[in-house]
Amino acid sequence: MRFGTVAPAEAEGAVLAHSMRLDGRKLSKGTILTGDHVARLLAAGIGGVTVARLDPGDIGEDRAAAALAAALVPDAGAAGLTLSVPHAGRVNLHAAGPGIVDLDAAAIHGLNLIDPAITFATLAPMTRTTPGMLVGTVKIISYAVPGAALERACEAARGAIRLRPVVLTSAGLILTEVDKESAGLSRKAEAAVAARLGALGIGLADVRSVPHDEVAIAAAIGSVRGAMVLILTGAATSDLYDTAPQALRRAGGTVTRFGMPVDPGNLLFLGRHDARPVIGLPGCARSPALNGADWVLERIACGLDLSAEDIAAMGVGGLLKEIPIRPQPREALRGA
Repeated sequence: MRFGTVAPAEAEGAVLAHSMRLDGRKLSKGTILTGDHVARLLAAGIGGVTVARLDPGDIGEDRAAAALAAALVPDAGAAGLTLSVPHAGRVNLHAAGPGIVDLDAAAIHGLNLIDPAITFATLAPMTRTTPGMLVGTVKIISYAVPGAALERACEAARGAIRLRPVVLTSAGLILTEVDKESAGLSRKAEAAVAARLGALGIGLADVRSVPHDEVAIAAAIGSVRGAMVLILTGAATSDLYDTAPQALRRAGGTVTRFGMPVDPGNLLFLGRHDARPVIGLPGCARSPALNGADWVLERIACGLDLSAEDIAAMGVGGLLKEIPIRPQPREALRGA
């Protein structure tokens, strides 16, 4: 592509690089100049116009953006995404429903290394989405790009982004109470958990409030309805063999993880009871603020099996905003 100022007589078929006033009206940048435009430019006494002229093999910005988007998302329905109509070298990718963003970061990085004018920006991996949410944008920065570079970019990142939809659409919640005060907190906790689930399109199928007792919690685990089980205790779970994890074992389940390198959210435990995942929520789940339990809940709801490595990797970027209601803040108030 050649870019620069040319005489109007040489501008036919070129792309106008900058908007301008012509005959009292705006002529928008990106306009492909016709013979009529050239005649009007000459009649207006304009001596030069800045344009982009495509070389053989160049692909215009909208065609290039559409081609790259189609390579990234070969089947939009299967990927859970919708693609916008190309405009000004841009195609936006939106989530068709709730879920999490699943992408091949290395492939996208490779795409963005091929030509500075060929770009694709996304949300961070595993970001939770809502219907219609913008998850990625293809942008061709110049008015055209070499066809060979576009072909390499399309091949580098073919099928590199998709939405993992929610597959577990219901949950049961077990709340434990240690005293009358915790009974009041349980009502607030239920509302906070229901809001979290609702954002994912998950229904709260059952809620059980039981004493903070191993036997009572075990019975509730066995009978609560829902595709997954959430446990929020009135007393924090402080050990792999504390009351709630032991209750899961008593119920015939297994505990696969206690603790995570995300703060707030350290005191989470994870396990299974029969075919159902069980998440022991940390106390910070009583707040609507983002915490480590959100990351685990979202991925479990979307059908991912979390390994120890998956949870360990959450530590990078896992220092989240402090929650004001936290009984033991990370740092004492300055000057206190």
